[in-house]
Amino acid sequence: MPRLFSALSIPEDVASALSLLRGGLPGARWMDPADYHITLRFMGDIDDAMARDIDETLAEIHRRPFDVTIEGLDSFGGARPRAIIARAAPAAPLMELQADLERRCRRAGLDPETRKFTPHVTLARLRDASPLDVADYLSTRSAPRSITFPVDHFVLMSARASVGGGPYITEAVYPLLRASPA
Repeated sequence: MPRLFSALSIPEDVASALSLLRGGLPGARWMDPADYHITLRFMGDIDDAMARDIDETLAEIHRRPFDVTIEGLDSFGGARPRAIIARAAPAAPLMELQADLERRCRRAGLDPETRKFTPHVTLARLRDASPLDVADYLSTRSAPRSITFPVDHFVLMSARASVGGGPYITEAVYPLLRASPA
């Protein structure tokens, strides 16, 4: 039973720039830059028939390519931080693609996603990290300025159920369509 999610791939040069932010935070398990991505929709552990249905519905998505901008660092978890992230700007094309994915996944039979979509790249997962250490880390680091990259596809990825944070496998690639000439 695959554990699936749809995502935007992070180009190698962007992953390399973000990887420079690794280190210096006790309790952090840093993600491998090859596993950096922006999750669009987590599907979870689904059977092979549902996986085929999801693949078919995702292949029907027709959207134009767009740009994504990484706009800063943050953490998830509030008083009990659980991740260090690089925030992506919630630009309209990104939000619309995610909403389209959500609608299609529901139509295919998946339960609605309960968490609000916050576009981000997870840089580290935290275990017993002190909120003070996280605040210190964030105050002394900043994401490289103006990291913008083009998005011309999204992917369906799988993860091992027992291990959070990769390695991830790309199961399918769905190209975004260029505007047809008028």
